[in-house]
Amino acid sequence: MTSPKINYFQEARDYVFITLGLLMYALGVTCFHLPYQITSGGVAGIGALLFYGFNFPQAYTFFIINIFLLVLAIKVLGWRFCIKTIYAVVTLTIFLEVVRHGMIAYGAAHNELTLSPQHLPQIVKDDAFMSSILGAAIEGIGLGIVFLNNGSTGGTDIIAAIVNKYRDITLGQVIMAFDILIITSSGLLPTVGISQMLYGYCTLFVTSFVLDYVVESGRQSVQFLIFSRKYGEIADAIASTGRGVTVLDGEGWYTHTERKVLVVLAKKRESTNIFRFIKSVDPQAFVSQSKVIGVFGEGFDAIKAKTKKKEAKA
Repeated sequence: MTSPKINYFQEARDYVFITLGLLMYALGVTCFHLPYQITSGGVAGIGALLFYGFNFPQAYTFFIINIFLLVLAIKVLGWRFCIKTIYAVVTLTIFLEVVRHGMIAYGAAHNELTLSPQHLPQIVKDDAFMSSILGAAIEGIGLGIVFLNNGSTGGTDIIAAIVNKYRDITLGQVIMAFDILIITSSGLLPTVGISQMLYGYCTLFVTSFVLDYVVESGRQSVQFLIFSRKYGEIADAIASTGRGVTVLDGEGWYTHTERKVLVVLAKKRESTNIFRFIKSVDPQAFVSQSKVIGVFGEGFDAIKAKTKKKEAKA
């Protein structure tokens, strides 16, 4: 059997967007949460706890823990996922340190190094709640971008991706379940008060909500019903992109004339190109577009449902 061809353009695109998502995540954590001692959950949250309690750099904790979790990713999610995860772990470790030193330099330039024990300035002055919401939104968007491009930030994201692979549970829900314990643990630190712990809960809910919104929006699918006398040319144009087309037999009830109907299921982001194909072939075509709740199968999401095992025959 021949191995499938690698789409290098798609791979490069994935890495570009994964890098962007990781940068956004590092900015959200370091610029908006660490200065207020707000724990954001995940392995980064564990790193934050050690940072608050012992001033141990968050990036180092993040990197060390993820080394062990990557072994699990290799076995369950495969090498392709693991390669991107290794890239993400290394890149995010660098981003966390670079952004932290950038924040220290920013504070030194504005004489604001005394605003927190970790010498990080507060960008949103004296408003921990607003800072927690802004940081959570930026983190959620960053995580969503990473997941949409087949990447992971490591840590609890690895566990969430494994569960999501086999069960119909959203990524945000899985991450939330694992992160509640970490955020609750922040209340045990003498330097972290109840208010910071509550801000951590707010951060968790907002991050999970934004993550789910970004991922579901990116995966949203649509259905096209296309009526045209030039259905063959339109079908060829759409099929050339790798998207499947089904041809149904139809009949116009008013004229009782037979006609063909094209059925196309596609990602929402592909809608513009499909409309361009239709217009270039037959500007007079009649097209119906509708949202679908879910599409499962080749080219879309995998079916995630438990099946009953057949009882062994005696």
